Amino acid sequence: MAETVKLFVGLDVGGTSVKEGLFTEEGALIARASVPTPPLIDGTGYDAVCSGIDELVGQANATVEDVYGIGLAVPCPVPADGEIRLQANIQLNAPGLMRALETRCPHAAIKFGNDANAAAMGELWRGTARGKQSMVMVTLGTGVGGGVVVGGDVVEGFVGAAGEIGHLCMNPYEERTCGCGGRGHLEQYASATGIVTSYRDECAKRGADPVELSGPSDSRAVFEAYAAGDEAAGAAVSTMCEYLGRALSVIAAVVDPEVFVLGGGVSNSASQYLDELYAAYRRYAISVCADTPIEIASLGNDAGIFGAAYMALRAAEA
Repeated sequence: MAETVKLFVGLDVGGTSVKEGLFTEEGALIARASVPTPPLIDGTGYDAVCSGIDELVGQANATVEDVYGIGLAVPCPVPADGEIRLQANIQLNAPGLMRALETRCPHAAIKFGNDANAAAMGELWRGTARGKQSMVMVTLGTGVGGGVVVGGDVVEGFVGAAGEIGHLCMNPYEERTCGCGGRGHLEQYASATGIVTSYRDECAKRGADPVELSGPSDSRAVFEAYAAGDEAAGAAVSTMCEYLGRALSVIAAVVDPEVFVLGGGVSNSASQYLDELYAAYRRYAISVCADTPIEIASLGNDAGIFGAAYMALRAAEA
């Protein structure tokens, strides 16, 4: 009798596309696809996702009967009970999509998870944190997200808000408002948008013209200016390192992870600021946590599909 093939699908639902990957139990990515993100609230949206799964299994010369788990990384809080109550950047009918997936892949366990948590699990499974039991991932993009893993399991929290690192209040005297409505949150200083804002403020203080920026989150241009000796850019980067280092020290005192992993677009420039960030972290961390490594994520934009597939695999094994 032929050995049963068990495959797992990871879906990373973004604002413009749904990235899909097909994985073996060992974590090998054997097929990938991408479909534009429709409103996932009716048959049209469900069919778009399911057609992507059909494409994956077709690439692998497999069938939907070989799919034993489907994980979905979604950009909203997902509490431990799996009931999604808050949607900010996505139109999603989770029960309806689950029924459609169950119909298309009858052997598959279905698991929803927050996208930052999924990225953390991806790095734990096959990325930078492979072999670790605890880690904290910080995603530095347009905003700041995070995923906390303890004992090999992602911490979701009662309402799904665990890992919302970007909304730690780091400066109670800040007058500007965060996108969530709060003030002085880490996201206002350590995100790509925050870095650009700090840079423009520093230029204004110095009476200097900023370099050309393609938009409000063009942190790459700020890092290029920093490399060229722009003092305002250097000050903005230092502000990011100061607040992010202090935030990591707070997290270390609560979670005490084996490693911090930085992901997101801002992490692509880490060679320019990692030493300064680590120095800031050490200034604030308690002595027993001062040597916790800060490393860069290795899976890039694939972390979400890896993590979603891993969550599906674990759900299938439960």
